[in-house]
Amino acid sequence: MVEDIVKSLGFLCLGSRLRRIGERLQADTQQIMEELAVSLQAAQYPFLAALDRAGPLTVGELAQAVGIAQPGATRTVSQLLEMDYVDIRTSPEDQRRRLVSLTSKGQELVDYSRQSVWPRVEQAVAELCDDFSGPILQHLANIEDGLAAMPLAKRANPNKERKS
Repeated sequence: MVEDIVKSLGFLCLGSRLRRIGERLQADTQQIMEELAVSLQAAQYPFLAALDRAGPLTVGELAQAVGIAQPGATRTVSQLLEMDYVDIRTSPEDQRRRLVSLTSKGQELVDYSRQSVWPRVEQAVAELCDDFSGPILQHLANIEDGLAAMPLAKRANPNKERKS
């Protein structure tokens, strides 16, 4: 059996490991969605959830709400627009702003998902994390906040003493 290098290198490969976990969680979520006949990519769900919670948002606001770069948000919004889950309109208050909102088809999907899909996924992930010691979601939030406050490049000072 080949050694799992990403796992064995600890903090050095934490980003790769978190990405691998994220991809696995999305793939498993996708399988649940397919079992429930939802024709959407798992990565697109947070966009619909953000619009459902906040109402109409600009693409930039959506990118911020989901935590991705604006070009990725633009691609996802275009895909959701093609599937008729979202609509884009000019803001009545400011003609320069274009707002993304749920269509009735998008709202129906969110309503269905809130009842059938999201509880199943959430329960499965909660069960997966049930035996962990410590609040994993708080730890992840702390990592995200720490990176926002100071990226790794600024932390990687060769003159800085390492904690033992």
